[in-house]
Parts: sequence; structure tokens; C-alpha cells
Amino acid sequence: MSKFRLEQIRNIVLVGHGGVGKTTLADQMLYKAGVGTRPGSVDDGTSLLDTDDEARQHHFSISAAMVHFEHHGMRINVIDTPGYPDFVGQVISAVCAAETAIITINAAAGIEANTRRTFELAGKAHLARMIVLNKLDHENVDFPRLIATIQETFGSNCIPMNVPCGIGGNFKGVKTTLSTGPVEQNGAVVSPAAYGVAMMDAIVEADEELMERYLDGQELKSDEVLGGINKAIGAGTLIPIFCVSARTGVGVAQLMDSIADFALTPGELVRHATGDGGQDVEISTSAEAPLVAQVFKTRIDPFVSKMSFIRVLSGTLTKDSTVRDMRTGRGVKIHQLLDVQGGQVEAVEEAHAGDVVVVAKVDEFQVGDTLVGGDRSMVLPSIEFPTPMIGLAVEPKSRSDQQKISGALHKIEEEDPTFRITRDPQTHEMVMRGMSDLHLQIVQERLHKRDKVDVVVHAPKVPYRETCSGRAEGSYRHKKQSGGSGQFAEVHLRIYPLPQDIDPETYFTRQQFESLREFHYDKELNFAFLDCVSGGSVPNQFIPAVEKGIRERMEKGVMAGYQVQDLAVALFFGKDHPVDSNEAAFRTAGSCCFRDIFQQARPSLLEPVMHLEVTVPADHVGSVTSDLNTRRGRMEGMDPLPGNMTVVQARAPLSELMTYARSLSSMTGGQGSYSMEFSHYEQVPPHEQQKIVASARMKHDEE
Repeated sequence: MSKFRLEQIRNIVLVGHGGVGKTTLADQMLYKAGVGTRPGSVDDGTSLLDTDDEARQHHFSISAAMVHFEHHGMRINVIDTPGYPDFVGQVISAVCAAETAIITINAAAGIEANTRRTFELAGKAHLARMIVLNKLDHENVDFPRLIATIQETFGSNCIPMNVPCGIGGNFKGVKTTLSTGPVEQNGAVVSPAAYGVAMMDAIVEADEELMERYLDGQELKSDEVLGGINKAIGAGTLIPIFCVSARTGVGVAQLMDSIADFALTPGELVRHATGDGGQDVEISTSAEAPLVAQVFKTRIDPFVSKMSFIRVLSGTLTKDSTVRDMRTGRGVKIHQLLDVQGGQVEAVEEAHAGDVVVVAKVDEFQVGDTLVGGDRSMVLPSIEFPTPMIGLAVEPKSRSDQQKISGALHKIEEEDPTFRITRDPQTHEMVMRGMSDLHLQIVQERLHKRDKVDVVVHAPKVPYRETCSGRAEGSYRHKKQSGGSGQFAEVHLRIYPLPQDIDPETYFTRQQFESLREFHYDKELNFAFLDCVSGGSVPNQFIPAVEKGIRERMEKGVMAGYQVQDLAVALFFGKDHPVDSNEAAFRTAGSCCFRDIFQQARPSLLEPVMHLEVTVPADHVGSVTSDLNTRRGRMEGMDPLPGNMTVVQARAPLSELMTYARSLSSMTGGQGSYSMEFSHYEQVPPHEQQKIVASARMKHDEE
């Protein structure tokens, strides 16, 4: 990979909504660059970029894929990303490895939901941006209106660098708008001159010297204009728009020329890291500088094993070298470097600043890891992924699946940062969480095909909690005789509701709790066990057993089988037997006594309430707010966004949001997105509580 100098490398990432033709465009560029004898096809499964069985089956990308080609003496690395928001994690990590983003738009459909999101992702990462209008060979394309919509949504700096000659079946070529002199229309659907002035304004805006001469009426040389384009794209004053048909290849060669001429080189995007002492460090892009690299993607290949995709930002990474993983602080030996072309790999000896390379068979690396050479100590900004919202409880289908399921799910977790497996300590379920139903469906298919693991899934339980709002007092005697020594224990308990955010040291005092000797406080459950025994009525060695019995019962629940929280329990009296009393007897007595008196302390259920941020087109806000009202939601505010979008802030119970992803997609035609995170627990309304308790009792009776 040392054949190309830094200034000869272009790293681009293809982003946009699903179905806009990104993969087809990449296949067409490969073909025109001489890779293959015909363009690969998504529809017939011959695309070089669809490396997963699931992608070939569904005819859309599921994970980011890497290819490269040479054009005009440049090496162009292309990362093709999925277009559906279900797989946005692949886009987020791929953006970290490129300098230029190609936002692809279906000219017939216009700006779609994920177009906005990926445009903003590229902007936040400070990438140069280009827009490609694909499918201009489709009918019903209103080119001037489409350009106006793009400029209204993304800014007036989005300017066509060429315009189509013909639309639909008549789309046969493109005409450049880049000219300092008069331009003939020559069959173009609009005059190239219509955008020429705006193009020149955007170019000179990034260069003060050019702007002064341009405003003075001086004619700029063509090489000055071409040099200014790269600077303007890098500065963001120009986002060029290109016209293509990836299916027929019209306009693709001109796009490739522009990528080679105007896309940023690795040295033109300044990147920063955090060094020793927290200071900001600018990363050198020299191949001679110490190594700095980042893992941006993981793939588990059935033949090559674990593959870590690494972007080299500084220095040189060589085969058989040792690098330090800043996450673990340990040195890792690199045994094998690979250059990747879709599903094919080729061994290489080294990779330099600007290169993207794969390290094989290193289990320690994770997505986002910073790798450094020598004694350097710096950490690149972490890659922030959205929290997966949609959950399914998962169980192995058979005994053989049970032995393999943990390892199979762990592999998918490594590959996909937006997929997580958790074990809910309250419901005792294994829950897999992803971005959507489709995301989790693909996971199940991958488990079946790659790992030969079949699973049964169902909606996860809502982690309700139980608490009480009143005080109660009572006793329980546990007595069991079955020949020989038996079991005997008697305990007397009091239950108190406990407010949130207390200071235990000042709250639990003898003034408030009579005869208090000692207390144990659990902040997570807001629970306290109080030792208020006087006169030795319960021997000291049995008091921990009483607390253990109470905690066991709290974990099992009393009303409906959910964890109990927000209360204090005081042990204040009891009786023992010199022969028959033991820890087991007092544990049982503590559990049963708590169960009985909890039901007298005005028990109630608590439910988790989530904070929601819903992003939708402004004309769908009414539907969204009405729907949230039916879900017991509370509106907390709205904020307008560019492009006629609105963010709705709300809180709603988790139980009402289990199917929200499907509903939001239906309401907004797939243009809405949301995120949610836990806010707090609050009391379940009485009529809902009755349903939950009745359902729990029915299930208990059946068991």
C-alpha cells in the first residue's frame, strides 16, 4: 500500500437513505475503473460490496463495506454504508475513517428521512460533503424544484457542478456548470449558467485573495478556479451536486473525475486527540510520525476469523509490529495486515498515514479503540453510538442452541455497536436490544445462517417495581418439627415508606427510629434494614439471616413478582429456641413476615418512565402529540430544526412505548426517528395496576 503518497489517497464514504443506489454507484465506479468485466448488481447478488448473506438475500446493505480503485493516479477508498436507519451504527463508525462524504439522493424521491441524518453526521465529523443525485433516468424528476428543496434544507451552498442533459429515458449526459465564460445549454434541462454565478461565489468565499480579485471584476484563470474548488469544499462554503444514473453509468465518470480532483486528501482534514494531562493534540498526517490509528469496524468472517478495520491517521503500521491499545493500556502484536476489496483480502506488509487496512485475528480490539506506537499516549475522540431502544427477550430453541447462543450473540455485539445483550436481574430474561424490529430480525437470521443457532423471541417484560405508601407492623412465627431437632424462629417487623434522595446518616437516628442500634442502607433500591432489637430478644448471630430473608422476598416481589424498593424495615423483637433456632429458620421467618405485613402497608406498583426525543417533519407533529397522549405521555416542549423538522420532548411510561417504533414509522411514512432514556419510576394508575396484578396472579396459578 506504500505505492501511493498521502496526497494521492482519497477516502470517501457513501451515505444516504435506503434504496437510493449507493451500492450500485460503488459497483459502477469499480467497473469504470477496470475492476471486473461488468458492473456488479445488488438485484442478482453479484455486487462486490454485498459481503453478507443477509444483504444478498434482502437486496440492501446491512453493514459497511470497503472497496478501492485507481483513477487518474489516485487511490480511492470507498466505504459503502447501509441506508436504513436501523443500521445507523455502521454509518457513524464509517464516517470516522473518511475525509469526504458522498450524500446520495434518489432524484425521483427527493430528500428522505435518513438523508437529513447522514448529512448532519458528516457535518458533525467535519467531513467535506458532496451530493449525488442518482436515478435521473427515472420519470417524474423535477430537477429545478429538487435543487431548490436541497438548498432550502441544507443551505444555499449546495450548488450543481453539472446539470443533466435529458431526464428519464432521455438522460444521456451531463453538462458542467463550472466555467468562467459563456456556456451553451446543449440539451441540458436547465442552463448551466443558471448556477454558474452561485458556484463562483461559493468558490471565492473560501479564499480572500480570489474574492478580492473576483469582486474587482478580474477574470480568474481556470487553474485558480479549480484550486479554489478543493479549498471551498474543505471549508464547507461549497457542497457540489453531481448528476448520475448508477444503473446506466451516465455521469459516473465525471463524478469519479471530481472525486479524484476535489475530494479531500487525508492531510487536509485536521484531526485532534487528547494527550497526557488532557491537553488537545493535533495529529500529524506524516508517514514518518509516530503511529496513531483507530479501529472503526469489526467483522467476524467465517474464514478469516475476526477482522478489525483500522484507519491509519499518522505514522506507519507494519506487519509483526506491536502497538498499544489505549483502552486496555496493553501492547498487541500485529501478525497479519490485509488490504480489503469487498469480500476479498490480500496480504500487505505495511500501511501508512491515510490508508485503511484490516488486522486479522486480534481478539483484543474493539470498535473505537485508539492504537499508538512507541511511548505515545493519546486518545482519539470516542465514537458515540445511539442507545438501542427495541428489545426482545431471547431464549435458545434447543439444548444444543443453549450451548452456542452466548458466543454467537457476543460476536454480533462485537460487530455491531448498536446491538446489545443484557440479562435483566428483575425479570431474569436475556434481552437483546437493537435499533428496530428489522435490525433484530437480521440478527436472528445471522444467528441461524452463520452460527447455526435458532432462538425463540418474545416481547420482554416491563421491569415494574413494588413499594408501599403506609406503615405497618406485624409478626411471624416459623415452627417446624419433623423428628429430632426442628426449626423455630419468631420475628416482629415494622415497615416504613422511604422518600427518595435521603441522607442515611442524618435520616436514620434514634430520635426517629426507637431503639435503633445499626442500619444497612442500599442506595440503588433506596432500602434500609434497621436493627432495633432490644434486650437480646433476637440473638445477634441470627439478625443477618432475618435481613437476608427480607431481601430475598423483596427480590421475588409480593404483589406481582417485581422487585420491592423505597422502604425501610425495622426488626424490633423476636424469640428463639436454644435447640431448634438456626439461620435458616430466621431467614424463613423474616421472608414470611415481610410478605404478610407489606400487604398491609398500602402497597402499589411503580413503572419506569422514559424521556423521549422524537424528531419528525413539522406537518406530522399533531399526529405524534395525539398518539403520545393516548400512551399516557406528557409533552414537555418542541424545538424547530432546519429542513422543516421538529423535535418533540416528552415523557411516557415504558409499557406504552414497546411498539412505538412501528407506530412512529407508520405515522410519519418512515421519516420520524426517536431516542429515549430512563427518567424515573412513578406510581402506576390504579386501573392499570389491577390488570398487572391480576395477570401476575393468573400466571402464578398456572405455574
